[in-house]
Amino acid sequence: MVFTMSEDEIINCTISHEIHQYLFSCVYILVLLIGIPSNLYSLYHAALQLKQKNELGVYLMNLTVSDLLYLASLPLWLQYIFQDDDWRHREWLCQLCGFLLYENIYISIGFLCCISLDRYLAVVHPLRFTSLRSMSAAWIVSAIIWLKEIAVGVVFFRHKELSQDRKNQSVCFEHYPMKPWEYPINYYRFTIGFMFPLAILSISYLCVLRAVGRSAGTQPDQKMRIRQLVSSTILIFLVCFSPYHIFLLVRTLLERDCNFIAGTVSFLQSNPVISGHDK
Repeated sequence: MVFTMSEDEIINCTISHEIHQYLFSCVYILVLLIGIPSNLYSLYHAALQLKQKNELGVYLMNLTVSDLLYLASLPLWLQYIFQDDDWRHREWLCQLCGFLLYENIYISIGFLCCISLDRYLAVVHPLRFTSLRSMSAAWIVSAIIWLKEIAVGVVFFRHKELSQDRKNQSVCFEHYPMKPWEYPINYYRFTIGFMFPLAILSISYLCVLRAVGRSAGTQPDQKMRIRQLVSSTILIFLVCFSPYHIFLLVRTLLERDCNFIAGTVSFLQSNPVISGHDK
């Protein structure tokens, strides 16, 4: 079913902001308190890896920089939440904060895929594709990921991201109901941004597990550590990214009017752990 209503015909729904005010404020403060020191330590560890000419340090550093950029936007999101979801800054700042949120999700996913593919080549094909595991290759791949996601983000965020709700509040980065141009974008994000990387992670790590299981020179305790590492990586990926993308897909498939929004908000108030930002 194609949603053909024009943007001017869409009336923003009146929604409860209690979820944002209570749940998101606690989550954002916790993320700031834990994320800043842990990412600074990760950046230090990445620098050590770079000094040792380890290509994993390149991916880890880029992953950490992406996280730090997003963390820099959280104080503005907290201010927005504490002001009852009323954005009182310029629209370009709203677009920038939304852009950093988007970039953090998909750049993080991209570099997690790079790390999984690097481990796949190191374990399954240790003597082949050495050129793909060099420092120069890692920098080139990293540049491609940044440029690709920035280009996609620019296309996504050419639309207006600041709108007025029925309470005459300036709502940033949230559209209730979704606008027509969001539907193809959300399908792209779910399939290319989430499902495709998940397939890459799963296939590469299954190949790693199979290669380790067949290796006669690998000690049982080493095999166990590798299995635990692989399992925890996929679990972290699913925990961090699947609730958001599943909820995004549900909204994209079902959301057409304010009645759906009202039912969804009631559901999230009783199940806040799966709630998330509009984008």
